[in-house]
Amino acid sequence: MTIKIGDRLPEGTLSEFIESATEGCALGPNTFNVADLAKGKKIAIFGLPGAYTPTCSAKHVPGYVAHAADFKAKGVDEIWCISVNDAFVMGAWGRDQKATGIVRMMADGNAAFSKALGLDADFSKHGMGTRSQRYSMLVDDGVVKQLNVEAGGNFVVSNAETLLSQLS
Repeated sequence: MTIKIGDRLPEGTLSEFIESATEGCALGPNTFNVADLAKGKKIAIFGLPGAYTPTCSAKHVPGYVAHAADFKAKGVDEIWCISVNDAFVMGAWGRDQKATGIVRMMADGNAAFSKALGLDADFSKHGMGTRSQRYSMLVDDGVVKQLNVEAGGNFVVSNAETLLSQLS
């Protein structure tokens, strides 16, 4: 089943490449429990098929980076990009996209979290295996408040501007 507005995020973990070691976070890939990360926070989440892919790199991530201050002004605590890639790739892509410290580049390496959301997609015909559908959502304390899932190969409703327009 696909997650819907009013649902709580499913149990799961995501990994993030940490650029600088801090208390509780070692340098390199760190795995986090999604429920723990979402507790008490308002988070703008967007999912996409893959790091370094054309639409994801040219439009999706840059839009959220450009509008990060607008999200903060509307009470969003964090912005997450979730993709079915490993934490090393997501960390490198985040550096390339100038997203470090702005958008948390969260790796769903085996697509387990995307599958739990019901937002996985079969990209085998493109040689990419199981990936994530393109979507955006607003999550408040672990509960989905807005959800925008793209149809087919579109990039119309999951962009930063659409999610921003849905925030009160």
